[in-house]
Amino acid sequence: MKRYFSIWALALFAACAEPQVSCPVAGDDNAVKISSFEEFQSYFRYVPGRDIIVSAHRGGMLPGYPENCIASCEKTLSLLPTFFEIDFSFTKDSVMVLMHDLTLDRTTTGKGRVADYTYEELQQFRLVDRDGNVTDYRIPTLREVLEWGKDKVAFNFDNKYINTAGVSAEEKQRALDYYVRQLLPGGEWSQYHNIFLSVRSLDEALHYWNAGVRNVMFCVEISTPEHFKAYEQSGIPWNYLIAASRKAMDPRMTEIYEKLHERGVMVIISVTGSDDRIGDRRDRRTAYMRTLLSEPDIIETDYPADFVGLPVDRETLSLIRSREWQRMKN
Repeated sequence: MKRYFSIWALALFAACAEPQVSCPVAGDDNAVKISSFEEFQSYFRYVPGRDIIVSAHRGGMLPGYPENCIASCEKTLSLLPTFFEIDFSFTKDSVMVLMHDLTLDRTTTGKGRVADYTYEELQQFRLVDRDGNVTDYRIPTLREVLEWGKDKVAFNFDNKYINTAGVSAEEKQRALDYYVRQLLPGGEWSQYHNIFLSVRSLDEALHYWNAGVRNVMFCVEISTPEHFKAYEQSGIPWNYLIAASRKAMDPRMTEIYEKLHERGVMVIISVTGSDDRIGDRRDRRTAYMRTLLSEPDIIETDYPADFVGLPVDRETLSLIRSREWQRMKN
């Protein structure tokens, strides 16, 4: 049964934080049409019983589909409802292009730093997939991706300039200031209603918040009671936050997860450094199943296509856990 026709989808509509705001759900094409920031907040509000969302890290990866590529996003979206974590870098002429690394070597047929080429010069290169196969795809601009995803998907922006080795303090500040300019009224990103930012610290979140940014949500690490207390006291409202809990749900954090859920905050984990590293696909899907049974609200993965066919609805996961418990008792 399609997820969005389940009883839990009806519960999602009934439990919206703002009665005037509709809660977007995936349609037959897996797209989630978000027409306002309030709808965006509603989509990322925790609701009991809601299906687990699988997020595509760097756009999702399949043979022949490179990371941070529009075609890869399209292919992934054709398989399941999802949203996309993307990365971007500045070119020599200050165009934002999708690129995880500050260099071209790993993901393209080019060599050297992205910042040493103009956007036009970058178009001579082709993207390569994770196995190193050269594709026909070129490096897209951030604007092209945002236009493709408008009223269709959500995006998670990861500011790599904040935590990448070798980036100077001046470059980090330039990236922070650039984000603020683009998000404030009149900025190029301000016209979109489907963006949240992965931030590395409370200080980074407060940098945007104190600058007046109010049209994005923040994905922040809340994996200790100290983190929770710090955000509780930060002045940033809970309906602007998604809580990151690193690689897995931690049973020792159950009380904090409950407090986050009481405040409508979803919990996201990333398996890019754990389950995704398992080479054999069958073993990897078994690991994904264990992770699903721990019931995070969102799972970020390099391989969202491998989740197709696995249960993401809470009712089925609860039934599986109950059967496993009975089997172990017997």
